[in-house]
Parts: sequence; structure tokens; C-alpha cells
Amino acid sequence: MAEVITSHQQDETRLIQGAYRDLLRSIKAKLSEDDKVNIRQAYELAVRAHSEQRRKSGEPYILHPIAVAKICAAEIGLGATAIICALLHDVVEDTSITLEDIRKQFGGRIAKIVDGLTKLDSAYNAHSPQAENFRKVLSTLVDDVRVVLIKMADRLHNMRTLGAMPRHKQLKIAAETSYVYAPLAHRLGLYNIRTEYLDLCMKITEPDEYREIAQKLAETKRSRDAYVQSFIEPLKERIDGLNVHYDITGRAKSIHSIWNKIKKKDVPFEEIYDLFAVRIIVDVPVEEERLVCWQIYSIVTDVHTPIPERLKDWITTPKSNGYESLHTTVIGPQGRFVEVQIRSQRMDEIAERGFAAHWKYKGVSKNPDIYERWLDSVREILDDPNSDAVEFLGDFRSNNLFNKEVFVYTPNGDMKILPKGATALDFAFSIHSDIGYHCQAVKVSNKIVPMSYQLRNGDQVEVITNNKQKPSEDWLKMVITGKARSRIRSAMKEERRKRGELGRETLERKLKGMKVDFEESVERLVKDFDLDSHADLYYAIATDDISVADIFKTHTVEVHNDGSRHLVEIKVEIKPELPTEGEGPGGRRRNKLTDKPRLLINGEPAERFDYTFATCCNPVQGDAIFAYLTANAGLKIHRSSCPNATNLMAQYGYRVMKAEWVSTTDSTFVVELEITGIDDGPGVIERLTNKISTMLGLNIRSFSIEGDEGYFKGRISLLVKNRDQLYMAVQALKNLDNISTVTRVE
Repeated sequence: MAEVITSHQQDETRLIQGAYRDLLRSIKAKLSEDDKVNIRQAYELAVRAHSEQRRKSGEPYILHPIAVAKICAAEIGLGATAIICALLHDVVEDTSITLEDIRKQFGGRIAKIVDGLTKLDSAYNAHSPQAENFRKVLSTLVDDVRVVLIKMADRLHNMRTLGAMPRHKQLKIAAETSYVYAPLAHRLGLYNIRTEYLDLCMKITEPDEYREIAQKLAETKRSRDAYVQSFIEPLKERIDGLNVHYDITGRAKSIHSIWNKIKKKDVPFEEIYDLFAVRIIVDVPVEEERLVCWQIYSIVTDVHTPIPERLKDWITTPKSNGYESLHTTVIGPQGRFVEVQIRSQRMDEIAERGFAAHWKYKGVSKNPDIYERWLDSVREILDDPNSDAVEFLGDFRSNNLFNKEVFVYTPNGDMKILPKGATALDFAFSIHSDIGYHCQAVKVSNKIVPMSYQLRNGDQVEVITNNKQKPSEDWLKMVITGKARSRIRSAMKEERRKRGELGRETLERKLKGMKVDFEESVERLVKDFDLDSHADLYYAIATDDISVADIFKTHTVEVHNDGSRHLVEIKVEIKPELPTEGEGPGGRRRNKLTDKPRLLINGEPAERFDYTFATCCNPVQGDAIFAYLTANAGLKIHRSSCPNATNLMAQYGYRVMKAEWVSTTDSTFVVELEITGIDDGPGVIERLTNKISTMLGLNIRSFSIEGDEGYFKGRISLLVKNRDQLYMAVQALKNLDNISTVTRVE
């Protein structure tokens, strides 16, 4: 037996050493002798520290930090410091090694990065652990961006190896990834990582759709490759004439991107023409980049018919994350749409590696340092002492992780980049917090516009201020950027605090006269009135939502044996009513087995809980589901693909519980389908209702349809027993003549 164990240990040792050698081969940065020694020491320390630990899959835990370090080196292009920190990123959190141990052996910089990567103790962030930990990571970002880059590599490896985790944990991690990490990867220009994040999330949340698209991509690969060659061939001879080194490739778009197109355009896979993009990369000096890219654009649009409105020039005006490229869509052979991306070698490296490549080319391009500008906006949100972690995360996403942008100008001609949908008031706050705070009016192209005016590309905006002006609650409805929301909320909280002081003084006078301890009494009142904080109590008293007279209708002073006086709630005895038939004690209706389908919530029969099905996604038996504990409406059962699932799991994961179906019942579920097709007269309605009611035997709850110029769109609400019955209904409707799409309404 001992020999078998020893043999197994030897195999694992070889596996670990092989992974380490693979890491060393993947390092692209130049290493000094000191770097090599420190990487080796970090590896040996991590191996010792994690020696007794295993991942959920059963493999040695040390393989995870080695894999994270390899992603940092090979896929993000980071150097020795990041590789060392990646190897050590879990030792302080999961082992007996302390931050001081790291500091002594590797120095302050590495210790600081490792500290940024270490999760906060859950005792300090019970309200929202995910948001608190992300705020901690972001607060370190402004000092050393490698913290976030390593964190993203850590998340990528976790997503790649999620298979061994329980389903409900997979959903939580996927939600957090798509909610924060994928947009952050986009903002930092890490497009490959962003794409893989979204594909891996879809693989978890929409497994059937993921497999279907992946299979169809595999089946069409040969014909797609042949098409790309037929598209490229006529271009080569013309581009060769420019006498520049270039490379042309064609590759399929990501599964998630194709799925989005299918949903957005409401067409099947077979009708998505731009399944791939052709990329042309030229290797020329920086000063020739724009000229050569436009020359190639001219060749492409000479050979293939362009679609003018699909031209996107991110060479003249790069995206706010540094992305530079020329995109156009042309009509290729067989009338198919093809997206063409034209860029230089430098632009391609920044597009692939984003922030990590930014340092290599810093100062080479004439464009301003966009990352410094972005980091300044992150600092401004972090500087707000009043925002809680969930507010911070919302502000950070809205202000910093937007995909679409609008370009506007100050009266002096300086360009400002804001998220699409930003308002004139957002612009005022983007110039300076004080300008936003005192904004009285806004002019666009010399005309006064409302502060809620949505900015458009090319607008020249002038802000008129008044020192007497200050934010109001309504302003929150007029802005979308995190900076503006953060500053307005901060002003509201300060105003609330000032008004609350009056309430505090009123309460303090009363309690002092009654000779009870002020702090103890306030704690009691906050709890008894179900308020969140002392400040909320003071504000409620100041605004007469709670009067001092109200307090002493429900509370009295109790004198203890030692003579101390305490404020206590007056107990009111309520006689219980006799339950009516079908009700439990206190009048709450029992969940009968015939009322609801059988579920397990956290492994226990759902009948033990107060739960209902969420109306935002209407789950049916057989759907992947989870339970969410609401603030005041019990448990809600949502579909895993619910439009609200990502937000709930990412921000309030601690309220999410595992839910699963356990048996078939006679229950029915409401589901809504949207149907589109060719309007060939009154027969459409008859065919649809006949198929559903007569042939499938399903009950229709509601049916609406409208036609326009030969096209119709209808909505049908059905009662189905489970997901299989729903699938049969969808397929049967799709097979009817002149039906284009049948989709389940989210």
C-alpha cells in the first residue's frame, strides 16, 4: 500500500514540476538572474504552503497558482513581479504564511500586491462580500494595475476549471464574471480574455444554446475556411503592390457574439452571415500606420462592395480603452456580409493585450494617456467615503465599464469621452465635481438644453454654474455615470446628515430628561423600528416620519433592581386567530403539494419555505433555477438565464440558494412565446391556434398578433407542464409554413 501511495506522490510531483517548467517556457519578458531566483523561491514556497490542499477536482492545489502565473506570462504578457505574485496569490488567504513572511522574503511591493489579491475576512463584509472584495481589489488598482490583471488571470483559470463545482456555485461565479470581470477586461483592452469569459459564462448559463452553436460552427468550418480564401484571394495581389509586410487571417466570431446576434436579429444560425471577421495586420512604422491602413481600406472597398454606414474609424479617434482599428463591413462573394478589421502590428498588440501592452508603447502614439485618465476617474469614485460597497460597484460599472461611447467637446475644443446615453449633467460632473455640483444650466451649440439632455457625437457643451445651486434628489434620475451618481448621492447624504442632527438633538433632550442611556436607547429604537442606521432614525424624527410622541406610544422606561433605567418596547399580546381551511397558524396559507411543484431548496423540501416563482422569467419545470432571498417577499425562484440573474448573483450572492426540481406534478406554468413570420392573411391565426390547442392540447391564456406590410409578430401566453412540453410546442410552431422565429420571452 505504501508503495502505491509513493508512486502516486511521484506522479504528482512530476505533474507539478512539468507545470512549472511549462510556466518558465511561457515567459516572454526578459528576466534578470534575481528574477529567476525569486520566481523559483516563490514556486517552492507555494508548493510547501499548499502541499496538503486539493482543488474540488481532486488535483493538487498548487497547479492552480502555477496556471494563473502562466496566464499572466503567456496571455497577458506580464513580467517577473506579476508571476511571483500569481504564484503566491492564495498563500496568505489559505495557508499559515503571513503577509509579513512575504514582505521579509520578497519585499514590500510584492507583499502589497499579494495583500490586494487576498480576500477580506467575511466577518468584515457580511452585507455584500463580493462587492467589498471587489472594492478592495479596485482600490489597489490605482496604485498597481497588476493586482487586477492577476485577479483576472485567477478568474479565467477558475472559469476554465469550473466543472468540479456544484451547479449553484457555477452560476454565482459565472454571474460575477459577466457582471464585472468581462466588462473590466473590455475596459482594459483584453479582448481575448473578455471573449473567453463570456463564452465560458454562456457554457454555464445557456448550455444547450452553447452546444448547438459550437456544433454548427464545427460542422461549417470547412465551407467557412473555403469562403474566407475566396474572399482574400482577390485582395492579395492589390495589397502586394503596396510593398508592405502584412498578414491576413479569417476567424469565426465567438459563440457568445453569435448567440447575441441570433437574439438581437431574431434569426436562426443559418441566417447569420457575418459569422467570421477578416483581419488585415500591417507591419509599418508608427508614422505610416494611418496612411497604410486607409490605403488597404481603399483596396478592400474597391474589390468588395462596402456598406458605408458600417465603417468604424477607431484609428482617427481611438476608443477610451486605447483600442485602435479600422472596421468596415463589405459584401463578399455570394452576397454575404463580411466584417474586415484593418490595423497595424502595434495596434493589434494593444488590442490583444490592452493595458499590459500599453506600457510598451507609452509615448509612441500621439494619443493622450487614456489609462491615466481612466484611473483618475476610478480614484474619484474610491474617494467617496459615503458610498457602500454595492453602490460603489454600480458606480464603477456605469462610469468605467461602458462599451459604447459618445465624443463631445468643451467650449475650448477639448474632447471628452462619455458613455453613450450620458446627459448634459453627466458632462458637467465629468469636467469637475464642483462644476457638476453647482450646475444651473447647460448650453449645447449655444442653445439652452435641459440638464437631462442626452449627448450626441460632436456636441459642443458649455456649463453655466451658480454658487447657490446644489444637487437635489431628482438629479439622480438625470445621470448615468458613476462619478455623477456618486457625487450627487454624497451631497444628498450630507444634506440628510445635517437635517438628522436636528432629530438627534430632539431625541437626546427627551431621553436625557427620562434619565436613560442615549446610545443604548438609540440602538433599541433602530432595531425596533427596523431601520438601517442611527442616521436613518435621526432623519425620520427630523422629517416627522417618526415623532417622539410615536416612540413613547410603543416604548416605556423600565427600572431594574440596580436602579438603572432602560428604554424597552411595550409588549402587546395578540390573540391568534383560528386558521381557516387551507391555512396554517397565523393565517399564512400552506403550500400544498397540489399548489406548487416539488422543489428542493438547499437540499430541503421547498414546502418548508415561503417561496413564489419570479414573474420576470417565469420558470417552468425542467429549467435550470436558483432561489433568491428577497428583503421582504420571501424566496423567489428564478431561471438561471433570467435577465436579472447576473445582477442578483454578482451583487447579492450571499442571498442566493441552490434550487432544483425533484419530481413531476400536475402543476402548470405560464410561459410566453414571441412568433414572427410572413403574414399571408387570416389563416395565420387559425394555423397557430389549431396547432397549439387541438394538436398539442395546450391551453392558451392570451394571444395578440399584429401584421405590417407582409410581416407579422405575435405573442402567445401558454400553460405548460414542463420544459419538455414547452420544447415540443416551440418545435411544432417552427415547423409551420411561413413561420420565421419562435422564441421564449425572457
